Amino acid sequence: MEPIKLFSIGDVAKLFHLSVSSLRHYEAAGLLQPERVDPQTGYRYYSTRQFEVLNTIRYLRALDMPLPEIADFLRDRDVERMEEKLSLQRDVVIRKQQELRRIERKIENRLQQLHTAQTCPLDTVELVETPACRIVWMESSMKIEGYLDMETWIRKLDSSEAEAVVFLGKVGVSLSGDHLRQGRYTPYDGIFLVLDEEDNYNGEVQQLPQALCVRIRFRGSHAQAPEQYEKLTAYIAAHQMEVAGFSREITMIDYGLTNDLQKFVTEISIPVRMQ
Repeated sequence: MEPIKLFSIGDVAKLFHLSVSSLRHYEAAGLLQPERVDPQTGYRYYSTRQFEVLNTIRYLRALDMPLPEIADFLRDRDVERMEEKLSLQRDVVIRKQQELRRIERKIENRLQQLHTAQTCPLDTVELVETPACRIVWMESSMKIEGYLDMETWIRKLDSSEAEAVVFLGKVGVSLSGDHLRQGRYTPYDGIFLVLDEEDNYNGEVQQLPQALCVRIRFRGSHAQAPEQYEKLTAYIAAHQMEVAGFSREITMIDYGLTNDLQKFVTEISIPVRMQ
């Protein structure tokens, strides 16, 4: 009988465009056992009998199948088993695609917000229709002079929900309608987290309806907000409108994105109705 031709682990790695460490990892995971292990040196040697198994491993790994699933198939190789494994892996891939599309939409939301912050008119009061949205709300009296002052409150908002990661532009502070009507612009009455449509959040949320709002965007952050509230409330009075709810003050660009104070942009919206 012709002796079996053996290949060193290095040779096999080159033939299959793999690293030696990958082959050792496959062995440790129970997927691929060498034809022979030198008892004195510990060197691994492989024959063509391992090549077929290695081809199967590489094929299934190219389909992103986890190593435990591959090992399970190799222990009981069969056409029906392969169909089952491929069907399950197809479902996994579909779910990943859906998740990636969701993440893509969240990225697009952030890009649009950053573009708006850098190109929108500043120091101009506008009357706009704001879309409906979901928020996570926490009521508390707080004095905020800068974004860093909000950190403790932000942690309380998102500590229980890993999915709804707090990102600049999604966190806002608020003044109640009563305080706006009284001209009291500090301290704030609450902090909120705006949820993207794509956010998965299992906690308690409030649904804010579409609303007519007066809005202003300006260079600066919360420390510069009181004078902006004065502009907004003056506009409301001059146009025979009245405050119809709490304000929504959101930093669109702040410390989370840049250290350049000249690039900070904050937005304040106040719901209104005609008298």
